[in-house]
Amino acid sequence: MKKISEKTLFEGNWLLLKETTYSNSGGNEIKWESIERKRKRVVLVVIGILVPSNRYVLIRQYRPAVDNYVIGFHAGISDSYNIAEEALRELREETGYVGRVTAISPILKVNSGIMDDSCNIINVEIDEKDPRNANPMQSLEPSEEIEVVLKREDNIKKFLQQEKKKGYEIGAGLWYFFGIK
Repeated sequence: MKKISEKTLFEGNWLLLKETTYSNSGGNEIKWESIERKRKRVVLVVIGILVPSNRYVLIRQYRPAVDNYVIGFHAGISDSYNIAEEALRELREETGYVGRVTAISPILKVNSGIMDDSCNIINVEIDEKDPRNANPMQSLEPSEEIEVVLKREDNIKKFLQQEKKKGYEIGAGLWYFFGIK
């Protein structure tokens, strides 16, 4: 594929809707619509686990794009190159917990059929014996409505199925991680 041209169809506060024209190997012209962030930023997906109970930190968050609550991992957007620091900040803000980063994925692509988003997945261990984690208090932005849900791995698939029956949406990443096993 060879890019021929690109034009912006819509520009919002955060996103751009673009139309790109390509030429494929057969010489056919193809038009494709895609979404881009106005500022190149990285999405951080944080997989938190409480130790020693081995419960995963999940969230139930209202998402306007689907007009529903979605069960998933907590996530955020980073302008910084300090992925570990930003992931721990998101953990603290959205769940109230403090932890330590144990692993960071390489940059991954998310929903590449329509969007140019990049993502890091960050594993975080949360020490339940740390006094700061005794009574975690969220620090949510006005646009966020997030409920923290703690589940052991052996209960998560059943929990997700029950939540779906209640009418909630399930984040794909969560199902990839727990539902397919």
